[in-house]
Amino acid sequence: CYKKILLEYFLWGYHMADRRLQVFHTVARLLSFTKAAESLHMTQPAVTFQVRQLEDYFNTRLFDRTHNRISLTDAGAHVYEYAAKIFELYSEMENSVRAMTGEISGSLTIGASTTIAEYMLPALLGDFKVKYPDVNIHLKVSNTEGIVSMVENNAIDLGVVEAPVANKNLVVEICKADQLVAIVPPGHPEAGRTTLTYEDLIKYPFICREEGSGTREVINEYLAQIKDNVDDLNISMELGSPEAVKGAVEAGMGISVVSRATIQKELKLNTLVAINLEPSLERPFSFVHQKQKFRARVMEELLEFAQKYCEEHKNDCID
Repeated sequence: CYKKILLEYFLWGYHMADRRLQVFHTVARLLSFTKAAESLHMTQPAVTFQVRQLEDYFNTRLFDRTHNRISLTDAGAHVYEYAAKIFELYSEMENSVRAMTGEISGSLTIGASTTIAEYMLPALLGDFKVKYPDVNIHLKVSNTEGIVSMVENNAIDLGVVEAPVANKNLVVEICKADQLVAIVPPGHPEAGRTTLTYEDLIKYPFICREEGSGTREVINEYLAQIKDNVDDLNISMELGSPEAVKGAVEAGMGISVVSRATIQKELKLNTLVAINLEPSLERPFSFVHQKQKFRARVMEELLEFAQKYCEEHKNDCID
């Protein structure tokens, strides 16, 4: 009992006594009061008030504000450096105390690219919530480029993406392989084929995801390896979600290449036909997060749970 009381006291101190420092650290990291307010789920005036309170406490400016842009003063940079160390120690302390109590609770913010958020995460997070009902999970959906940016800016704890991550300062852990296939409506001239090549794809209007999408990026890289000039692809539409792409193909507006995991319902209903690509195309679904020496216990549990889940379902929708 005393261990739980100790944990609650520490967490109360973290959220109450150091709220100004937490707000300042977020503003300094993002160099934006607006973005910090969004990240902290606060109003911008409330963020500004907390920062001014900290400036009053130190009796010095922590930010230079010029032409709608902000930058850290020398004093601000000093406070930011110490704040990072303080929060790392808090994280270490929280992990240590939670290990003593065995408690798994708290909040996590996960970001996922559209395909993963719609077709993979609901089952994974549902199973996780059953095992850890006291954990609150918030999900943000964007394309792969947006999710990586959120991880870089610490706006989310964990990202799950469907394309390679270029930032070598982030930790990337492969979850499972995802097979991409061409899709056409029943009755299409190519519907009876078992495979399609690059030359087959360029014969027809092509429907693809928007720039920044992991699926779009993977397809571009795949085609570039086969043919130096991918401009031969006759792109007729760019759409913002897998559902929109599937709907356009079903309506006979063109062909596309999508994750096999996204078309299970359409294959059963016979509204779409899947055709393997030649050469074949697979990509990894990957977890991406910051390199941190100490992470909250709940984050460690989610990573371990997700990796085990992916191992158990690694062959789903590939055969």
